[in-house]
Amino acid sequence: MINTGNPAEPAPDRGRVLVLIDGSRMSYAALEAAADIAGKRDAEILGVFVEELNLLRSAGYVFSREVGSASGISRPFDATILEQRMRQLADHARAALAGAVRSRGGKATLSIARGRVIDEVLAMAGPDDLLVLGRAGWSSPAGARLGSTARELIRQSPGQVLLWCEQKLPHQNRVVVFLNDHDQANHRAAMAAAEISRHSRQPVTIILGTDGEPAASRLDAVRHDLDVLGSRTRLRVMPGTHPATIARVLREERASQLVISRECSLFSEPGAEQLLSALSLPVTVTP
Repeated sequence: MINTGNPAEPAPDRGRVLVLIDGSRMSYAALEAAADIAGKRDAEILGVFVEELNLLRSAGYVFSREVGSASGISRPFDATILEQRMRQLADHARAALAGAVRSRGGKATLSIARGRVIDEVLAMAGPDDLLVLGRAGWSSPAGARLGSTARELIRQSPGQVLLWCEQKLPHQNRVVVFLNDHDQANHRAAMAAAEISRHSRQPVTIILGTDGEPAASRLDAVRHDLDVLGSRTRLRVMPGTHPATIARVLREERASQLVISRECSLFSEPGAEQLLSALSLPVTVTP
């Protein structure tokens, strides 16, 4: 069922599944994925629809114009018409959320806010919540940039962020988790991969990126996570975190999903953002 709840209320101990719905095709694909995850977790799903305040302000200027994406025709950017469009999009979001949970059960809430998208989402998200985002640019050529909203939420969200890709390629059957030089962050990423593996019934590959011979203490910590992940888990040690090397390993492992911590040094490598944009698989970024 759909409730009108207060998003400021404390999240349940097991966390909620938040999904940003903006009316785009990718956001509705992300909604379906979020509903699946919420059903498996027995968690509440919170749909977030934000009326972008800066866009509304822009429509208030007499000189503002908009250009039709299909027609290319320029016309006045009317605030009244924009308000109507936002109400229609919110209605569509409400109906889509209801439809997504109808066959899966569970509790769902649609929160409608007005402000800056990033600020509004961060105000609702808690450390135990999973935030699911449709990714901009999936149909763009390899190397296209992630949307600015996705980039900022990856960096700032207190919990996990799932960048959803609706494309499904054949013969992808392993969850790959990439670990680096931060033991606590590595453990959080490994545990996120364990949950994904349990729900998807797919084995896990742990990739340990290191500039030299890994320290014994780091290997001991990874081996502990290997025991938790189960007998079908395999470990690969690879030098460095160059994005091209990671892309090659993901292809070799036939990765269905990638799990990586935002603490990983990959994010400081040139080309990391292009790698995340070009990958044709879901990416979970953990704290």
